[in-house]
Amino acid sequence: MLTADHEPRTAAELAEGVDPLAVEGLVDDTDLASEDGLPNAPHSAIVITIASLGFFLITLDISIVNVALPRIRTELGGGITGQQWIIDGYTLLFATLLLFAGNLSDRVGAKRALALGIGIFTLTSAACAVAPSTTLLIVARCAQGAAAAIMLPASMALVREAYPDPERRARALGIWAVGGAVAGLVGQPLGGLLTTFNWRWVFTINLPICIAMLVFLVWLATSPKRPQPFDWTGQVLAIVGLSALVYGLIDGGHAGFGATAVVVSLAIAVASLAGFVFAQARVAHPMMPLELFGVHGFRIALLVGFAFMVGNYGNVFVTTLYLQQHLGLSPLHAGLVFIPSAFFAIAANLASGVVTNRFGARVPVVAGLLSMVFGLTAQLILAPLGHPWLIAVCIIPIGAGGALAMPSVTSVVLDGVPARQAGTASAVFNTFRQVGGAVAIAVFGALIAEPGSVDRGLRLSLGIAAALITVAALNSLRIRPRTHAAG
Repeated sequence: MLTADHEPRTAAELAEGVDPLAVEGLVDDTDLASEDGLPNAPHSAIVITIASLGFFLITLDISIVNVALPRIRTELGGGITGQQWIIDGYTLLFATLLLFAGNLSDRVGAKRALALGIGIFTLTSAACAVAPSTTLLIVARCAQGAAAAIMLPASMALVREAYPDPERRARALGIWAVGGAVAGLVGQPLGGLLTTFNWRWVFTINLPICIAMLVFLVWLATSPKRPQPFDWTGQVLAIVGLSALVYGLIDGGHAGFGATAVVVSLAIAVASLAGFVFAQARVAHPMMPLELFGVHGFRIALLVGFAFMVGNYGNVFVTTLYLQQHLGLSPLHAGLVFIPSAFFAIAANLASGVVTNRFGARVPVVAGLLSMVFGLTAQLILAPLGHPWLIAVCIIPIGAGGALAMPSVTSVVLDGVPARQAGTASAVFNTFRQVGGAVAIAVFGALIAEPGSVDRGLRLSLGIAAALITVAALNSLRIRPRTHAAG
């Protein structure tokens, strides 16, 4: 069972995506005690290579696209609304289908599910690269997010099968996380470099990686199938509710929240999400068991995860647009602004485990969130001066603070959760995180939508993010100190 004493061990939070420890929880670990000393499966090195490449792609396609948005808008049109949906379409489908994807991996086998996910990701990346309009690009991005959701738990299930020994699996997951760390490091500058030639290259670059993964996958043995019941009612209501919510927030920022379409959309969102909660209380196998919310640490962690993504996703989105549209930087130079933060984030992530082992989770979580608040506040004050190097400096404590906090808060998620619910708790936590990012892009995009409002919208967005993260930091003071066993 994973507990609060489980050491955070990766740099993947830099990648603006998912927690490796949280995703590891998607794989059943109830029988770990019986597996000590078991040898790795044949071709285990190929498994970790595929898993690392998959995590690299999933996280890269969140960060690499941000810098390309102004060029996409110039060529395809769509305005700020289109730019928001290009990011949120991917994030929304990834978040809402993650639990379904874990169930699919059990039902058809991890290898087959991963092959399906990679195949769809390949086709949708190609569709993004050749999209003739913003609408078709958004549709392709939604499908790409769905493919990413299928890939992630399937790749982790393969790692679970290939490394039955817990210690060797922990080391393998550390290697796996390098894919996310590298994606977070190179995403923005690589996106800027490719966009300098043509923005379509930010999607075309996926194709050789996907093909290589499919070739490697042929060498692996067929995975076992573990049929599991699934909450179809909850899944449909979650997709409808979250999609309607994001649509209402995005369109409301442009058409006004009194517009008929916006009112209807938000009403559907409220009704669907209420129906979702109602269903979770009554279905036999809920995708989000409500008893999880009775766990003290779980409730705290959900707010932290949501707030972190608001500050992280939201800041990257509006800052990228600010650098290009307001300060006139090229895509490449805008991407380079994020490099110092990436290096500090790697260092902070590596330090997170050491700090957590020494002081417990509360110290790194609170300290990391307060670091983010400091960086956001500094950027709010200094960004209007118009110096990109000042913005680069301000982003450093934002990235480093998040990297320090998030591995530790992942352990808080699993504190007190039975082993049989570790995967579900982790997936729900990650879903809340992704929804936080989607909502941030919807709201912050609306704030910078009007001509000439980028400067004011940036500051207002940063202020909202700083306030929300402050609330999360104060709430995190309630994280219970670690109880050390005798001896």
